[in-house]
Formats: sequence, structure tokens, C-alpha cells
Amino acid sequence: MNPIITASEYLSESAGPRPPVLLDVRWQLGGPHGRADYEAGHLPGAVFVDLDAELAGPPGSGGRHPLPDPEAFGAVMRRAGVRGDGPVVVYDGGQGWAAARAWWLLRWTGHDDVRVLDGGLAAWTGELTTVIPAPAEGDFRPEPGALGLLDADGAAALARSGVLLDARAAERYRGDVEPIDRVGGHIPGAVSAPTSENVDSDGRFLPAGRLASRFSALGADGTAEVGVYCGSGVSGAHEVLALEIAGQRAALYAGSWSEWSADESRPVATGPAPS
Repeated sequence: MNPIITASEYLSESAGPRPPVLLDVRWQLGGPHGRADYEAGHLPGAVFVDLDAELAGPPGSGGRHPLPDPEAFGAVMRRAGVRGDGPVVVYDGGQGWAAARAWWLLRWTGHDDVRVLDGGLAAWTGELTTVIPAPAEGDFRPEPGALGLLDADGAAALARSGVLLDARAAERYRGDVEPIDRVGGHIPGAVSAPTSENVDSDGRFLPAGRLASRFSALGADGTAEVGVYCGSGVSGAHEVLALEIAGQRAALYAGSWSEWSADESRPVATGPAPS
């Protein structure tokens, strides 16, 4: 299944016999909170999901956005109307990171019919509404493990044995700047692969062939195991999604740089080269 859906495809499916559950996951690093934007206008039928509170656990030693407790996540999804056998579409304000985080969590916990609205809210040309829906309770029960998940040691090992992609901006990878975490730089052996280069100027994903060529040039050519990390496991999910579009399955290091860099015993590489 194609993990993304266009606005016109969604409009058609929403009028069909199995309309997807629609989740609005608008979020920005550092705020403001996406709930206000949702209440000001959202796609008809969309249920708001809070990335910080519902798609992540409390920040701490596991990073800024550690994975949520699976049972708590399942309860959130059921309240939103998600069923185990029903389609789900997720969108955000257009950047795609937050929507990809929701996509990854649902896929990781066993839901196999989840797609991201390509281009997000900006791609929608229909009317918006302020009506808050009250969906019927869903029945989705998470079963974690359907997608690859790395911890810090696994990410370090994969950087040596396979391909570990760093989805952050290149200047953070090099260590030129670090506006959020304790120190700049990257996991030794990781390859710089900014997620911003997976989309066009409108925030839509590049065609599958172009994405495949990009990742192949970075070493992810289908012959080695691939992993991805970012700052806190949000934009990294977007890169996992881009790899999926390109026909490759990748594991996510959910703790990412916020977990890695918080531990002063872990090595840090700087500069443009992996090591």
C-alpha cells in the first residue's frame, strides 16, 4: 500500500463505503500548541491528536519525545475512532513530520492501513470546519513490533554494519549549531540525510523513483540494513516514511539525538564526514 494519499484521493474515499478515520496532528517544535489551529478550522471529521501528550511519553532520559506507553496510545486511538480493520489518514500543517510520527506509531503497533495526507493541510482545497466530531469508539489494540525500532546501542551498531541516516539539518549533523540538545554533532558512522530534501517546495514527497535514487546515493541501495534518527524521533519518522515510498523498510531510533547526546559517555562525531 502507498503510505501517502493525495487530497483528491482522500476526498473520494471519504465519500465511499469505508471512509477513513481522519487525524489532525498539527504541531510545531517549540509551539504554539496545535489545538488552537485545529479549533480555528480543520478538515471535516478530523479528530485532533496532541503529539507531545499523546504520541510521546514524558521527556527524560529516553529523549525529548520517547515512545508513548502502547496501551495509553491505544486508548487515544480508540477515542479517535480508530478501528483495527479500518483505514486511517493523518495530516498536519504541511511539514509532514507530526503526521509521519502518528503514521509510524500506528504502523509500529500493528495497524496496516495508515496513510499520510501528502502536503498536509496546505494541499486541501475544500472547506474547513470548526465542528468538533464525536466519533464512535474504535477497537484498535496495539501490538508493538511491526516496524523496526532501534535503541542507542542498536543505532551505534547499525552505523558500523549497515546504513544509519541522520534526518536533521546538515548544520546540526556537522555540529556547527545545536539549538536544542546538549551538544552538536552526530552518531559516529551516521550519514547526513536531511529530511527536508525528501519533499518539494510545497511539502509534497518527491516521486518514488527520485527518492530511491537519493537514498541509493547515500548508501541505502537495498543491500544493507537501514536505520534513521533525528533530534527526537519526529522528523526521523518522516524519513522512514520517505524510505517506505522508495520501497525500502527502515528502523527508527526513537530516542534519537536527544537521547544519545544526553549521555556524556557516548561518542560524538563532528564535521561533514560520517566518522
